[in-house]
Amino acid sequence: MASIEEMLKEHALKRPLQAAIIDTARGKARTTTYDGLYGRVRAVSALLSEYGIEKGDPVLVFQPMSAELYIAMPAIFRIGAIAMFLDPSSGRKHIEQCCEIYPPKALIASSHAHLLRLISPTLNHIPIKFSIGPSVWGAHSLFQKPVGEAADCSVTVNDDLPALLTFTSGSTGQPKAALRTHGFLRAQHNVLAKTLNLCAGTVDLTTLPVFVLANLASGVTSVIPDANMRHPGRINGARVLRQIEKTKPSTAAGSPAFFERLIEECKRQSKALSSFESIYTGGAPVFPAMLDRLHKTAPNAKIVAVYGSTEAEPIAHIERDAISDADRQAMLSGKGLIAGIPVNEIAIKIIRHQWGVPIGSLSQGQFGELIQHVGNPGEIVVSGDHVLRGYLHGTGDEETKFRVDNIVWHRTGDSGVFDRDGRLWLLGRCSARIEDSDGILYPFAVEAAAAAIPGIRRTALIAQNEKRILIVECSKKGLDLPALRKSLEWAKISEIKIINRIPVDRRHNAKIDYPALARLIKA
Repeated sequence: MASIEEMLKEHALKRPLQAAIIDTARGKARTTTYDGLYGRVRAVSALLSEYGIEKGDPVLVFQPMSAELYIAMPAIFRIGAIAMFLDPSSGRKHIEQCCEIYPPKALIASSHAHLLRLISPTLNHIPIKFSIGPSVWGAHSLFQKPVGEAADCSVTVNDDLPALLTFTSGSTGQPKAALRTHGFLRAQHNVLAKTLNLCAGTVDLTTLPVFVLANLASGVTSVIPDANMRHPGRINGARVLRQIEKTKPSTAAGSPAFFERLIEECKRQSKALSSFESIYTGGAPVFPAMLDRLHKTAPNAKIVAVYGSTEAEPIAHIERDAISDADRQAMLSGKGLIAGIPVNEIAIKIIRHQWGVPIGSLSQGQFGELIQHVGNPGEIVVSGDHVLRGYLHGTGDEETKFRVDNIVWHRTGDSGVFDRDGRLWLLGRCSARIEDSDGILYPFAVEAAAAAIPGIRRTALIAQNEKRILIVECSKKGLDLPALRKSLEWAKISEIKIINRIPVDRRHNAKIDYPALARLIKA
């Protein structure tokens, strides 16, 4: 079976002059064709090989979403090396920890990112360094080799060969390393291509790095937003809107925070996202109110919410039009957030709640005893070719993996329930589940219900001192507090606190940062 790099090569031959990536460089729009992109991939792979990068060698990459990033990655894949990514904004300790877990042989970084070498001895001691952009002391230029002079240095890659290494933030301890093989990336591409309906020749506004790989393997043109995608909730909506008006993408995929900024800008300018035929949003909770706002802003588009995780992307999806009035009422009454029908390529079960307790190896009979019936909530567990089977060195496997007759299952850490139609409903993190004198409560079910109430921007429910406390961040519209209390009577909330801003995660700017919130409330 073809690898991602080989699929890119095929499209470079079939559609050489089609735009592969449209991005912004030095403030100006830039188009890189499939032929131009793959020519540079060949040149860079030859350069890496000449400097001694071999099959299995890890290459650390510091470069934001751009044409340069998607030249470097396939070039690394082409010679059988491993593209390694970590979050430099997590600080020096995180960098040192990740590089200790898996020492890189080479560093590819933008000129600006090379400044990290001043604070990190580990980065400075990486044997081979390359610079993207202006020359940097101690680093070779990544694009020094002319395209026409590139020798063929590709190697045969099999499904089990490691291709991509990423790390968790490690904010609560040692980072976990997720090592994905070429077979995994191809399986993930196949399910993404089917779920997102990727068609060669179409133009897609792409905000998620792995989706650009899927696009390149599908012959799709990727428009990379003119924005800092490390902070999607703080992008300049006007710049991205201008880019959309020029490139006219027909599809888009991004986080709710990213689309919220676009919606706000469209409202400010009294414009619509009229070119879109389909929009996919995920990476964080996607409430019906958000889907409604997207529909109003992009009236011609099919609006789809996608549920997945770092270890399994995607898991399930649902179109806005498939959410009935009865579903919306069920969410208001505490059933949770509808995620829809699981993708065909994944096996998914709800098992009895036991988060925090390792499961180990099970027989089919023992597994069957754990599985919850329709309508009974529990842990969401998944298995499949695009589900991560384990972490590097087994770190984190005991807590998140178990085997059933040698088949690896991943524990997502999310609570959920299936309805009679086979649709998945989300109930939030397993660790957030509250069990007190008033019974069992899933905080996320409360937050999903509150999201439909006018005047609310974001909510979070926490338990402190035997009290159920709802934290509310209001929108610009006024909040009817008595109406909020009445609609959430079923949750038996002890107290409602209104604050200026509920802290969210750095990656998607949409998931609630509960540890930070707890510190804020105590303060």
